[in-house]
Amino acid sequence: METKARILLAEDDDHLCDLIKDALEDEGYEVTACADGQSAIDQFDKHKIDLCLLDIMMPVKDGFTVAKKIRQQSDVIPILFISTKAMMEDKVEGYRLGADDYIVKPFNMKELLLKLDVFLRRTKKMFSDTPQEFRFGQFWFQYTALHLQGPEGMLSLKQKEADLLRFFCLHPNRILKREEILLAVWGKDDYFLGRSMDVFMSKLRKYLRADTSVVLETIHGMGYRFSIPEGTSGHAK
Repeated sequence: METKARILLAEDDDHLCDLIKDALEDEGYEVTACADGQSAIDQFDKHKIDLCLLDIMMPVKDGFTVAKKIRQQSDVIPILFISTKAMMEDKVEGYRLGADDYIVKPFNMKELLLKLDVFLRRTKKMFSDTPQEFRFGQFWFQYTALHLQGPEGMLSLKQKEADLLRFFCLHPNRILKREEILLAVWGKDDYFLGRSMDVFMSKLRKYLRADTSVVLETIHGMGYRFSIPEGTSGHAK
């Protein structure tokens, strides 16, 4: 069966977690299951996640904290809370942090599956017209696979590295303001995310140095420019 999407499931109730995981896998989803909030954050950073199902009350870090971290990296990945908490203030907090929906336990599994389908179709439509593969210089970048093939072989990228490189590939050979990049890739512009971006920029420069015709330039006082050889659009498909 073809995998529909990868879902991050964070639920500390082992029995319920297994039930949800089995139901999702039966429907063709690939599921990354976690029993605490910190593990959920770690797994989100490691994998290309298409949708997040988060319990609120979890060990180490709660679901609200996990959602906040995810929204710092992506403002489009659907987040659904699953919780026994049904108080209005909890729902308000969830939506304030960027949740797309709120499911109260106990819930009907068929209803959950229908909701997942709706949100995943919405996201797929959002990206359907945007290129996902790029060729520039001696590199071939596969965004969805998180792969960068270059003169020194194939590299596996972290999700945020891929998000940042993809944004540059969509806007080659033009000056991009720092705040423009932060808003597009992280969803907001603040000092701490800016420091995080600096780290990822350094990593991308390290990956790209194998081909001197491809340069990620810092334009002082203005922003950055992703310079690739003339005559190439950067878009593979």
